Amino acid sequence: MSTVDAIRHVKLSTARLPLAVPISDAKVFTGRQKPMTEVVFLFAEITTELGHSGIGFSYSKRAGGPAQYAHAKEVAQGLLGEDPNDIGKIYTKLLWAGASVGRSGVATQALAAIDIALYDLKAKRAGLSLAKFLGAYRDSVQTYNTSGGFLNASLDEVKDRATVLLEEGIGGIKIKVGLPDSAEDLRRVAGIREHIGWDVPLMVDANQQWDRATALRMGRQLEQFNLIWIEEPLDAYDFEGHAHLANVLDTPIATGEMLASVAEHKGLINANGCDIIQPDAPRVGGITQFLRLAALADERGLGLAPHFAMEIHLHLAAAYPREPWVEHFDWLDPLFNERLETKNGRMLVPDRPGLGVTLSDQARTWTTESVEFGA
Repeated sequence: MSTVDAIRHVKLSTARLPLAVPISDAKVFTGRQKPMTEVVFLFAEITTELGHSGIGFSYSKRAGGPAQYAHAKEVAQGLLGEDPNDIGKIYTKLLWAGASVGRSGVATQALAAIDIALYDLKAKRAGLSLAKFLGAYRDSVQTYNTSGGFLNASLDEVKDRATVLLEEGIGGIKIKVGLPDSAEDLRRVAGIREHIGWDVPLMVDANQQWDRATALRMGRQLEQFNLIWIEEPLDAYDFEGHAHLANVLDTPIATGEMLASVAEHKGLINANGCDIIQPDAPRVGGITQFLRLAALADERGLGLAPHFAMEIHLHLAAAYPREPWVEHFDWLDPLFNERLETKNGRMLVPDRPGLGVTLSDQARTWTTESVEFGA
């Protein structure tokens, strides 16, 4: 049976996912950002002449969503008539169509939704989950939760949420730190460590809000809590500072979620700036780009813990040679008809073809704008 096909229809849409309560991390408490009240998504739905289809998404928090949608609209016409198998060729074509605004950030985040949709389509046509299509090393991935550990929640609320999450099969708990009052950070870490016990994996995330001296001092004080990692202790682009922390602290350093291209991640990797790298496929341009930087990370022996978007990253983590982590967020649940399952501390790779998700009626209700190309 021939696999030659052509893209005949593309639908782009943008939707606003409201959060139940405003979310605050350290960037809010240092005055750099306002509490987050919604996440804006860009969805790409692609259909071919032979009737195959795929869906992908990108997203933005606080700002940038309309820009992603606008850029995708400008270049999406170039998809029509292309063979959906030629994902690399298509990515390059669309990249150069919008290259005057650069090859990172919004420009490639807009392409990410399209790139992910093409991988979803190709895996579904093969009748395989995306993980198995890429070449899985495992059928489940260690998982930890972030959405229950934000700074807008009291310590008691974080404890209660951790109890529920662990009962539901989550393997680890991450809480936010980086408050102006470091003593309060330490009180919260000590409180949650005592609550969940010493056998449960625990991570902390400072969201880039420490300077070098504070990060080193806090890193030394946090050693006592047997953390899996300290995340984003410094500005995301301070590769040298992160490298120093990774060299002098026993606790692993994790970072990378805010980097918006393979080139930026390459800078981090070459500087030995982390022990665990945290790329985000929608932020770096999609699966095509994620696979490039994952190969670089594996070559350096780095751990992997992709940021957010577990519906995508579960599959990519399952296809990483070294035992990774996947981040559990329940925020996106209303967008999809399907749910990911957790058991015994791990997230199970679904056996549904492709990403294994379909958009819910609620996602359609939250859609604010859409455009279609082709028949």
